[in-house]
Amino acid sequence: MTGSGDLLVSVESLAVDLANEPGPVVLDVRWQLGGPPGIDSYRRGHLPTAVFTDLDRVLAGPPGPGGRHPLPDLAAFQAAMRAAGVRQDRAVVVYDDGDSTIAARGWWTLRYYGHENVRVLDGGYRAWVGAGLAVTQAEPGPVPGDFTARPGHMPMLDAAAAQAAALTGRLLDARSRERYRGETEPVDPVAGHIPGAVSAPTVGNVNANGTFADAAELAARFAALGVAEDGTAVGAYCGSGVTAAHEVLALALAGVPAALYVGSWSNWVADPARPIATGD
Repeated sequence: MTGSGDLLVSVESLAVDLANEPGPVVLDVRWQLGGPPGIDSYRRGHLPTAVFTDLDRVLAGPPGPGGRHPLPDLAAFQAAMRAAGVRQDRAVVVYDDGDSTIAARGWWTLRYYGHENVRVLDGGYRAWVGAGLAVTQAEPGPVPGDFTARPGHMPMLDAAAAQAAALTGRLLDARSRERYRGETEPVDPVAGHIPGAVSAPTVGNVNANGTFADAAELAARFAALGVAEDGTAVGAYCGSGVTAAHEVLALALAGVPAALYVGSWSNWVADPARPIATGD
């Protein structure tokens, strides 16, 4: 079972780490669907030494049939991480505004491309400010890193594998229940869910303050959804493979390895021949 200390860091622990040299590389990945741009929030104030990292331009490739947030190009991602100061032998901490939805995508992408020491700031920027810790508007000029991107270090699903997981394992839909049931679809052209998938909104992974529920609570939640630690294939998807990374992180905290369907619903509905379910 993976310990939360391997995946999350508290604001108190990070403050101590940043006070020592060399501290971890800190990536600010704040982003909101429909805006405003995360860089605006970053410029108003961010954690000391944090480098802004854009979801759309760095943590994902251009949208297309592969989905709205497909995997970033290997060379482009490597170059962006090196420019941010990411090194093979130096810890990385990723944060967003609070519930770790975007930070989890940063965590997953770095892990997928082979970085072995990446943690998410539990509670994000909101928790940092709430603890009375210092923020800055100064933008750092990091020493270029030596990170080498090597794909394949996290399990990933394509559409066929996602369908198989829904039929023979457990495929969790991380979107809201309304989107799962097909009652509303604010982004993609078709509403509904992958047949056989189970509704598991990521809001159920966190406490009211945006920090993750503890491992026992998460394990109980996923067990109630039919997820077992028995080797049964577990996957997660959402609208575009961002929110689902949060599900994968929560499952990891609960001790359950899971694969991410990066293309998610935006890739699934790109092929009109794929089946669609609505309702519960």
